Amino acid sequence: MSLLTTTKYHNPVLLEEVKQALNLQLGGRYVDCTLGTGGHSMSILEEISPGGQLLGIDADSEAIAITRERLDKYGQSLALANDNFKNLKKICVQHNFNPVNGILFDLGLSSLQLGDASRGFSFQTDGPLDMRFSLLQKLTAADIVNTTPQAKLAQLIEDYGEDYRGRQIAKRIVEERPITSTLQLAHLIRQSASKSHGKINPATKTFQALRIAVNRELGNLKTALEQSIDLLGFNGRLVVISYHSLEDRIVKDFMRREAKDCICPPLTPTCVCGHTATLKIIGKGIITPPASEIKANPRSRSAKMRIAERI
Repeated sequence: MSLLTTTKYHNPVLLEEVKQALNLQLGGRYVDCTLGTGGHSMSILEEISPGGQLLGIDADSEAIAITRERLDKYGQSLALANDNFKNLKKICVQHNFNPVNGILFDLGLSSLQLGDASRGFSFQTDGPLDMRFSLLQKLTAADIVNTTPQAKLAQLIEDYGEDYRGRQIAKRIVEERPITSTLQLAHLIRQSASKSHGKINPATKTFQALRIAVNRELGNLKTALEQSIDLLGFNGRLVVISYHSLEDRIVKDFMRREAKDCICPPLTPTCVCGHTATLKIIGKGIITPPASEIKANPRSRSAKMRIAERI
C-alpha cells in the first residue's frame, strides 16, 4: 500500500507568511530543515519552479519516505536528506547547495509523529516512552525517565519544560519506576499535580522536556543557526518558526547578535571581538498565526516566526 493512502498530512503553519518571508525567487534554491510531510516544501517548489531547487532535511526516515512519494513529480528539483539539521552545512555541501536563497526551520512536531502512538510523543494515546526523531539513535525517553537521578530529573523538567512542579513530578516518577508507557507517565504526572493550572494538560510540559532532552533539540538548533550564516547568499532569508519560549529565545538572541557589528560586553572600553554584522532583522518582532488559522489548526496557536536577511 502506498504511504500516501495511509498518511494524514501535517498542516503547514503560517504557510502564506512563510512564502512571503522567504522572498521566494523563480529558479532559487531553498532548504527546508524540518521537512515533515512536505507541506511547506511543496508550496515553495510551486513558487520557485521551473528552475528552482529545494533541499529537504528530516531526521525521521518515515517523513523522508512519505515526502519523496508525495513530491515525486518535482523530480530533480527536489533533493532529500535523512539527517539531523545539526549537520546542515555538511548536508548542503554534499548536495551542492551553497549559497542558497533561503533556509526554513519549522520546529514543531508533525501530525505524523504525534499521531503514531508507537513513537511515544503523545500522552493522548498509549505507547512506549520513545520520543526519538530518528529511530537510529539509542537514547529514549524511557532511558531518561528510568535512570536519571531524581534531582537531575527535576531540573530537566523545570528547565526544559519550564514547569515549577519539577521536583514533585520527579519524586513521583522515581517512586513508581520503572515507567514504560506514555499513559502511565501522564497518569503519574496528573496525580502529582495538586491543581491543574491553565487549560493545558499537566503532562504537556514534562513531555516537552523529555522530548527536548532525548533529541538534544536546543543544542542542535544553536549549531544549525550558526551554520546557516555561511550558507545564505546575499539577501538570502533565514526563517524560523518556534513553539515555546526556549526555542524562541535562542532564535531571537542569535538574530540580534548577528545583526550587530560589535558583541563585546557592554562596559568594554573598545571593541575587541572583531565581529561584524551578518544579518538584518526583517520586521519589528514575531509573526503569529491569525485567529482564522488557529481556529482551523489549533496546534498553530503557539507558533512564533522570526525573519532575518543575510547582508
